[in-house]
Formats: sequence, C-alpha cells, structure tokens
Amino acid sequence: MLKVIGAGFPRTGTSSMKAALDRLGFGPCHHMYTIMAVPELGERWAWVARADAAGRRDTIDWNAVFAGFSSEVDWPASFYWRELAAAFPEAKVLLTVREPHGWYASARNTVFSDRTSSLTSGVSPSLEGMKHVRPALELMCRAYFGTELTEIPDEETAIAAFERHNAQVRAAIPADRLLVYELGRGWEPLCRFLGVELPVDEPFPHLNDTESMQRMMRRVARGEALDPPL
Repeated sequence: MLKVIGAGFPRTGTSSMKAALDRLGFGPCHHMYTIMAVPELGERWAWVARADAAGRRDTIDWNAVFAGFSSEVDWPASFYWRELAAAFPEAKVLLTVREPHGWYASARNTVFSDRTSSLTSGVSPSLEGMKHVRPALELMCRAYFGTELTEIPDEETAIAAFERHNAQVRAAIPADRLLVYELGRGWEPLCRFLGVELPVDEPFPHLNDTESMQRMMRRVARGEALDPPL
C-alpha cells in the first residue's frame, strides 16, 4: 500500500527523493529506474496502459501495480497521481518542482533526447522492462505535450505542460495532504510533512544529475544490467 504518492515530473529531483524516502522508511520507492533494473515490473505498466487506452482506468488494481512498494516518484507512476490519490486516501502527496527553464534544459538532455527515446525499443536485455512500459510512456507524451514518444517537445510547449500539471496538482490536493518540494530544500520540510525525525549528520541525497543520467543511459544502451534498487 502506498504511503507517499509522488506527483512530480521527471528531472525534478525524483532520484534523490527516491533515495530520501527509502532512507526515511517509506521504501521501497517505485521509480522509472526500478523498472529498468527489475524488468518484470514493466509488465504491470503494460496492464495499466492497456486499461488506460481502452478508457478503463477505473478497472486498474493499483494495489497490484504497486505490490511490494510503499511510495512512488517519477514516471510512469506520477502520471496517475489523481487515481493514486483516490485509491490510497491516507497517502501523502509529494509534488517535486524546480525552475521551469532549468527543468526543460535537464529534460531536453535526458528524458527527451533521441538517445533516451530510442532506448525504449527494448532491444537490449536490460531494457526488457522498458519495452513493456513504452505504451504507457506514449500515452503520457501525447497527453502532456501532444507529441509522440520519439519527438522532443519544444520549450514553450513543454514548460506550459509542466506548469499546467503542477497547478492542477496544487488545486486538486488539499493543502494538509500536499507537500510542494523544490530541489535543494533538504530534509526538514520533507520530514516535517511525513512526521518523522530528521536524519542526524546525514546530507540529503543528491543523485542523478544530467551527466550521471547520461552515463547510465550509455550503460543501458550497451546492454549492461543495472543494479536492482530494491
């Protein structure tokens, strides 16, 4: 059962947030990296995409999709934040945000890049999970940006979608259930929101910057397995 629902876009510090939630006892935390490292999890998202494409989101068993996880951040999970907030009414909602133009520059060089999009073909053994999740990602790109998965949205379109999404989350989730967390704020607001103690003498995780993300993608393109994050 999910205790924390991540509603933020990729490249808003979701890898660091995943590590933070795991550290605070809200793990395992589901993330796109999880699917890349544990390919069988991609099959769950194939089920989700089929139901979504058929207009049957109401039939999705979210407990089954997130079996074994206590929290989630990043795509594909954060796309379904509304459904997850309804399915897990006791869960807190976490919206990770950052300055829009900086977000686009980071996304443009990673999740929107031709290299990254081509990896979802699943040609490498380590990308079997991504092959299954591709239909869900295609739905997301069309819904948010009006583009195909292999197309890079222009900055104006992408930022408009980013800001629209963030505004919708803020408007839909009650203030006492929502934390809007900006990259770099550290442990204090997150721990206060979740009602847990601050880690002592331990810096907030800082993971997956653009350069490290690109290195990981090169590993995946070569067919190298990623270490399971669970």
